[in-house]
Amino acid sequence: MNKKLLLHSENKTHKVKEITLMKEPQKLKMILNKLTWKILLLLSEKEMYPMEIAKKLGVHEQKVYYHIRKLVKAGAIKVVREEEKKGATAKYYKPVSQAFGIELPSEYRKLKHFPLLSINEQIQKFFKEFIREDGVFEGKIVVGSPTPHGPFKTSARDGHYASHLTFFLGQFAIMPEEFAIKLDVDVKAEKEEKNNLILVGGPGTNLLTQELNEHLPIKFNMQPSKEGFLFGGLVSKKTSRVYSADTVGLIAKIANPWDKTKRIIVLAGNKAVGTKACVFALTIGWENTLKKYD
Repeated sequence: MNKKLLLHSENKTHKVKEITLMKEPQKLKMILNKLTWKILLLLSEKEMYPMEIAKKLGVHEQKVYYHIRKLVKAGAIKVVREEEKKGATAKYYKPVSQAFGIELPSEYRKLKHFPLLSINEQIQKFFKEFIREDGVFEGKIVVGSPTPHGPFKTSARDGHYASHLTFFLGQFAIMPEEFAIKLDVDVKAEKEEKNNLILVGGPGTNLLTQELNEHLPIKFNMQPSKEGFLFGGLVSKKTSRVYSADTVGLIAKIANPWDKTKRIIVLAGNKAVGTKACVFALTIGWENTLKKYD
């Protein structure tokens, strides 16, 4: 048997479910019996054991066992767990897929701009809080102000990196009605910290990254001086190792300290080139960057 994705489009929304393709027609025939089909539909709702199925359908238990064996032989269901019940072992079954079918040897039709990233599990997990149930992006992308601001009176030169980031987000998120990109000074002035936030830029150019520094797993080493703060690179809490190269940056996802129900993603480098590396690592190299994210 071969598993693929079944695509359903409705009202500009794409949905997919896994479909198991039967290579042997007799196996498909084994699941088309009326009672077998009823059992399969029941198991698609929740995992059940044979006696439970028999009671639900009002049929003899042995008849259910017969059809369960047929479904197992066809490869349509599998045992997901076992439980002791009245001195016997009850096996709970569930379908191997939510759809079954056959495929004829014809060519596939190419789809343009289908957002395959929207069905990737790692993408879904990492951006879970940032995507509403209807697929709309929920949050703010915050970049540093291009005019001198903050205690360092710096002008951000990395705000345009957000453009590349939004190309990436657009592959799996629907554009919100409200403008999603904000300057750090505006977020502070309008007190919008209690949102899901994606911060672009290090503490020298982005005020919110600066305020969150103490909450990061790898902090920016900011040493106080008469002239303000001096940057000494990134320092790991675990190893105390210092990363001072301009091209080094940090990708982190943390709970929002202003609202614990929200999340913040930080893309920040020691210098602008480091922030650019972070954006590339997430947008171009996301498979490698997120492979251990859980």
